[in-house]
Amino acid sequence: MSLRPTFRFLAVLVMFLSLCLFIPGLIDYFSGETQSLYLFKIAGFSFIAAIPVWFLSRKARSFSNRDVFLVIVFSWVLASILGSFPFYFSGYFPSYPDALFEAVSGVTTTGATILTDIESLPKSILLWRAFLQWIGGLGIVVFTIALLPLFGVSGEKLFNLEFPGPASEKMTPRIQETAKILLGFYVGFTFVEFLLLSYSMTFFNAICHAFTTMPTGGFSTFNSSINDQPIYVKTVILLFMIIGGTNFVLHFRALKGGFRSYIRDREFLYYAGLIAIVSSVILLISYITSNGSGVLDTVFQVVAILTSTGYTATDYELWSPYVKQFILFGLMFVGAMGGSTSGGIKLIRVVAIFKYAKMELKRVLHSKAIIPIRIGSKVIEDEVIRKTLGFFLFYIMFFFFASLSFSAMGIDMESSFGAAASGMGNIGPSLGQFGPTDTYLSLPLAGKFIMMFCMILGRLEIFAVLVLFTKTYWRT
Repeated sequence: MSLRPTFRFLAVLVMFLSLCLFIPGLIDYFSGETQSLYLFKIAGFSFIAAIPVWFLSRKARSFSNRDVFLVIVFSWVLASILGSFPFYFSGYFPSYPDALFEAVSGVTTTGATILTDIESLPKSILLWRAFLQWIGGLGIVVFTIALLPLFGVSGEKLFNLEFPGPASEKMTPRIQETAKILLGFYVGFTFVEFLLLSYSMTFFNAICHAFTTMPTGGFSTFNSSINDQPIYVKTVILLFMIIGGTNFVLHFRALKGGFRSYIRDREFLYYAGLIAIVSSVILLISYITSNGSGVLDTVFQVVAILTSTGYTATDYELWSPYVKQFILFGLMFVGAMGGSTSGGIKLIRVVAIFKYAKMELKRVLHSKAIIPIRIGSKVIEDEVIRKTLGFFLFYIMFFFFASLSFSAMGIDMESSFGAAASGMGNIGPSLGQFGPTDTYLSLPLAGKFIMMFCMILGRLEIFAVLVLFTKTYWRT
């Protein structure tokens, strides 16, 4: 197995991220803060270090199937390591593992943080923190394919593995054109949200929150997240969280075919229906128990968890135990639509699993019957069902592994389960001692590395990571 194509891709990625690092450096320089010098040093050193790697591997043009998996995983690992350097050298993070934890959380759009006083950070660090989520949202690999078309047909393999969802759909026959269209929607939505937020926020806060809403990341520039923001800001962010949790292919169809494209899509109807039903149930329980939040905050929190954005508009730990321990906890596993920037299992997979269970029940009575699994008018192939069940099995298995590991470290069961679900689902805030008003600073060192592994595993949807741990992969 030749590693030259992998090194070439990673060198280009490092160059890209190094150039991105100049942006917060310039912000720092012109705002009169003191972080710009070391930011420029990190950016310059990283860029220069990548040049000889790219030069030695420049003739490598194509990827094998094995190269694709290695590139995908190492892209996220390398981006996390490079992204952690500004955090660590800023002096605002207690240790390098804490800085790495923040970077992994950013790149995977998880939104879990170890910071207790976010508002004390310089603007350059806040912007870099938000920017990591933005470039990680649609996928570093998709960005690279769109901006640096150097990889020919092999780009399709990278796209299909990185672009989140059970079944990647192309908008155009050429994968580079598809990636560019996706990037165009992503940038466009971000810009529109920035304009809308700037009506009520400072330009800096508006762009940071736009950078972290579209990737469904949830890093905020405020200690209280969105809790203390006016209704207008919450409404705008709520709208764009829903947009970020929607299949981007569907946005493309709607642009060409009108708003009815959303209504005709069965998964989108499930998505909208789930938001409406769960929000209504929580509001009903809140009314009965006299323990809850208003309509906007309730809907906001449901959407934030379902789309794995991780913003907090209210302290849901104060809600009824039935709500936080069952409804919200269950919601952490679901995720939004396939082909979106959200984490979790993805709604389409959950629907497919329920459809499969229903089919098996019918077969108990009619053993010889051929019963296709349909979602809307589409028939789901057996191969897709098999992969979905396999994904679900591994997802639950690693969730329990992480939960038991946290519990063995002396963390209570509620907090352990919540942290594991949050890490695997790329959500951020969870339950117990890692709830919406808390951080992950108290998580033991081993627990932070387990959490980081869960975040990457959940972001890359398990199989791309696990295949590297098989003997078959490394056989020549």
